Amino acid sequence: QVQLVESGGGSVQAGGSLRLSCAASGSIVSFIAMGWYRQAPGEQRELVATTGTGGSAHYADFVKGRFTISRDDAKNTLYLQMDSLKTEDTAVYYCYLRRTLSTAYWGQGTQVTVSS
Repeated sequence: QVQLVESGGGSVQAGGSLRLSCAASGSIVSFIAMGWYRQAPGEQRELVATTGTGGSAHYADFVKGRFTISRDDAKNTLYLQMDSLKTEDTAVYYCYLRRTLSTAYWGQGTQVTVSS
């Protein structure tokens, strides 16, 4: 089992920054990918950024150039640095870890609210 706990969400004005953290515990010796999704009210959950075991990163077009995903393997922690935040970035952000093609774990989510 893997447990994921997000932190770092909050309220910020447009143009500001936040850094989300996702602390992983449990059996995380091997995995395919880790990353972040988000879900705004009334919307489907959408991929924000993901990183594989080799450290490669992929971003949704709507965050490219503004968000940076990183991982500290020594601390078993995933980060999402969010800069130049926009009101449309308001959502609950979820951390995930894909162990295999058929097994994934999710955190409980952290709220990010960006005001104009």
